[in-house]
This record gives sequence, C-alpha cells and structure tokens, in this order.
Amino acid sequence: MSITRHTIMWDTAIDALERAARLHRQFFRLAGQHARLPVWEPPIEVFEHDGLLAIVVALPGVPPDQVDLNLEGGALVVAAERTLPRALAGGAVHCLEIPYGRFERRIQLPAGRYRLIRRDSEHGCLLLDFERQD
Repeated sequence: MSITRHTIMWDTAIDALERAARLHRQFFRLAGQHARLPVWEPPIEVFEHDGLLAIVVALPGVPPDQVDLNLEGGALVVAAERTLPRALAGGAVHCLEIPYGRFERRIQLPAGRYRLIRRDSEHGCLLLDFERQD
C-alpha cells in the first residue's frame, strides 16, 4: 500500500473517531451530570482581513441574542443552549445529527487585545468582528 493511500485511510479513520466521540459526549452524558455543562462545540472559522479579526460560529437554530460572549485571557468563549423545537419533541427520532443542549466553544485569539465592533447573524451563523487594540 502506498504511503499516500495509507495516510488517506488513517485520516478518514481519525475523522470517524472524532465524530463518534462528539456524538458520544452529546448523547451519553453521565447520569446526574449538571445540565449547564457544555455537551458540544459548534464549528468555527477565524479570518484576519482589513485589520480585523473575523470569527464565524455555525449555530443553526440558536437565537443570536441568546449567545453569551466572554473574553477570558487570550480566548473568546461562546456559549448558549440549542433546544429541540417543541414541534419535534413528541415524535419518533429517525435521524438526529444536529447537536442539542448546552454548548461552549473556546476560541484562542491571536496575541493582542481586541474589542468587539460587530455582532451579527446570517444563515444560522454568528458573525463577529474584532478590532485589535494595540
């Protein structure tokens, strides 16, 4: 087997294990675990452009005004809860891939001090722009 094919197979296996671990954390919390603890992490994108640090957080179904943002040291902490819509709460589940429950994402920022200058949402994503303060 070539090294390239072996690497692709290995990467695919690692991705599958990471997905399985995320699902396990989401659905099989220990009994009695406090409900306010985060059980999933939303995917993010971080860009620098035109002197700004732009962060996109994928949050389908999460009202943007219910998302807490906190700067802690050199990290931005994004936290809230994604709840199951009432219309779906009583039915049978055939497929459930979008995570629900409390989430928290800690995003390590590049070195420096930042100030949030824009908070917006678009197509289920939270859009944040930060200006460097130093």
